[in-house]
Amino acid sequence: MAYTKIHAITATVNKAVDYICNPAKTDEGILISSYGCSPETAAYDFKFALSKTSQADPNKAYHLIQSFLPGEVSYKEAHQIGVELADKLLEGKYSYVVTTHIDKGHVHNHIIFCAADNVNHEKYHDCKKTYYNIRSLSDDLCREHELSIITPGEKRGKTYKEWQVNKNGSAWKEQLKADIDEAIKSAATYEDCIELIRAKGYEVKGEDFGEKAHKFISFRPLDRERFVRGSAKSLGAEYTKERIKERIEEKALVKDKKRVPFPVRKKPVVKDYSKKNIIDTTEDKFTQSPGLKHWADIQNLKIAAASYSQAGSIAELEKQISAKSALAKTARESLVETERQLKDLGQVLKYAEQYKANHIYHVRYKKSKDKDAYLRRHETELILHDGAENMLKRFGIDLKTLDAEKLRSDYNALYAKKQALQKTYKSAEKETADLNRKLDNLNQYLDRNPEQQTADNKLDKNTQSL
Repeated sequence: MAYTKIHAITATVNKAVDYICNPAKTDEGILISSYGCSPETAAYDFKFALSKTSQADPNKAYHLIQSFLPGEVSYKEAHQIGVELADKLLEGKYSYVVTTHIDKGHVHNHIIFCAADNVNHEKYHDCKKTYYNIRSLSDDLCREHELSIITPGEKRGKTYKEWQVNKNGSAWKEQLKADIDEAIKSAATYEDCIELIRAKGYEVKGEDFGEKAHKFISFRPLDRERFVRGSAKSLGAEYTKERIKERIEEKALVKDKKRVPFPVRKKPVVKDYSKKNIIDTTEDKFTQSPGLKHWADIQNLKIAAASYSQAGSIAELEKQISAKSALAKTARESLVETERQLKDLGQVLKYAEQYKANHIYHVRYKKSKDKDAYLRRHETELILHDGAENMLKRFGIDLKTLDAEKLRSDYNALYAKKQALQKTYKSAEKETADLNRKLDNLNQYLDRNPEQQTADNKLDKNTQSL
């Protein structure tokens, strides 16, 4: 389990980096990692990146803290998770320094990253949406490392008002009335409204009209033992079956009055039952209620029929699942490799532009008569130049033929490829999930066990061969 918080740094980036890199806190500097910079020159690297952006907000960097539950994770694993979080969040665009502090009662990571990215020279936008993304990425990493996850709000207590309402037993009635109101707004007919109420998880009886019909309509949430009548005394005059029907008809009359002459009639909405899941009718609530069981059986028949009609056959459905799964797997593997290439190329591009921008200072330094004075005036530019030169040589880049524009073009092409792969992967995953749901619906409705499925597959193959 990990907690995260983030705040902007508007000044003294060097002091912030020095603080998180304190040897006494980082096991003598062992638990320090960086990308696109070095801890010693991070302030200069950030300054260079900031100089390339045209956005005027005062933020120079961001300080992200990721804290873990005491005793749940080792220092080394915590540091690895911090680096993985920085990589996933910043996508190889922003320079960062990651350190793991071991001097407190619980292990925690510090991540300081530049406010401006090295590729498009745009500022990082810190808002609720980006913070929720950070928290989601952190939770995903905790799951991958088999750490516990805390659900937001799970420890929240009830207010006194909520407790009093529940104590008096009226909270669920208010929710019932709210659900009926919503069904009335959505339904075109009284019958549709009753179906919507059932779909929300309520058992309904006495909804019919006629001489032999019950006087009152009654509702029961599936988690309660008794029904409540739709009467003026129990729920209010607006929730009798007569009034519910009148409210729907009144709504239709209002719409009719607003219509222009010769209106175009709307086509009835056809529900796609194949998108639903088969209802498990073995639960006690169905065995104890024939009416609810009958309704569920009809729903399941519609779901199974829709799933089968769209597939053509179970064998064809399984064939489609196999093809889509293979597509998703292939797209995922290509996406991972493309992201790795983007990260590597992004770092090369960053240092290529840094080298190109500061090379003139290196040339003038060499020609300067008072090198010491020139160094004091342009220390930052010279340090950035030398750092970029060393990194490019380490990457095996020939500085004589260095072409930053070509590198940027290659990066943009790779990024476009990544976006296309992401779209393909997400689409294939969604289609696979839809197809699997249809197959599960059919298997559950037909009560096919694994042995029967295998036998059916063999029969399909034999039939095809004949």
